[in-house]
Amino acid sequence: MKTFHDRHCFITGAASGIGRATALALAEQGAWLSLTDIQEAPLAAVCEAVRQRGGRVLASRALDIADYAAVRAFADDILSEHGSPDVLMNIAGISTWGTLENLAIEHWRQLLDINLMGPVHVLQSFVPAMIDAGRGGHIVNVSSAAGLFPLPWHAAYSATKFGLRGISEVLRMDLAHHRIGVSLVCPGAVDTGLVQTVNIVGVDRHDPDVRALVSRFQRHAVQPEQAARAILRGVQRKRFMVFTSADIRLGYWFQRKWAWPFEVVMRLINRQAFRLAQQKMKKGGK
Repeated sequence: MKTFHDRHCFITGAASGIGRATALALAEQGAWLSLTDIQEAPLAAVCEAVRQRGGRVLASRALDIADYAAVRAFADDILSEHGSPDVLMNIAGISTWGTLENLAIEHWRQLLDINLMGPVHVLQSFVPAMIDAGRGGHIVNVSSAAGLFPLPWHAAYSATKFGLRGISEVLRMDLAHHRIGVSLVCPGAVDTGLVQTVNIVGVDRHDPDVRALVSRFQRHAVQPEQAARAILRGVQRKRFMVFTSADIRLGYWFQRKWAWPFEVVMRLINRQAFRLAQQKMKKGGK
């Protein structure tokens, strides 16, 4: 896929962050867009911004991707009016971190419903039609560095991102026969709204040390526009693994080539995270 001009692209999480930046980048290339997000007003604002940049919004609807019936109804409307998309982009997601003893079963279920089953709902609703259309196409699944590395406090979040990685690995092979490519995007630090809204269970987000860590993360983070450019470049170059920053690319290489030193580094990081958690729990009187 050398160009996105007049290509039909479906994007989840289009109202903010990487999803919004990707929609606008595609608009500037003359793409036709079908957009969804759970936030209705910001989604409408993105649709207007897309039109101002020369893009065409074929369809938009505010919905929760965890609701399969809602996703399927939107997909059926799109398929009947505009045919199958050329590109599916599963970008929507949430983030909740915490140690196992602090996480509740509800945290696991919410993450699984949105981060894993949400993309499955989209794939199930559109991919059969893409196969039947016989035009090929491309699927983009946004995972995370937490879908590559055993990061501290990320057990539940990583379960969803490793799961999406596994789905993508299989679909990459299964759909090659239909000329449908697959890209797995593994962002590192990206300065999106998730930075401020991530739920760290058992830790006070207003604690000065925690706020300092968040600020340090933001200084290191790339902007959503840079992540969007990396995604589109990855699709055009038919790459499976797409990195939005050099540090994650280097970490992935280090993990595969130097497994034992990588494990030592991860254990040291985990030890520091454990000490921080212990300090914060003591301050909170636990």
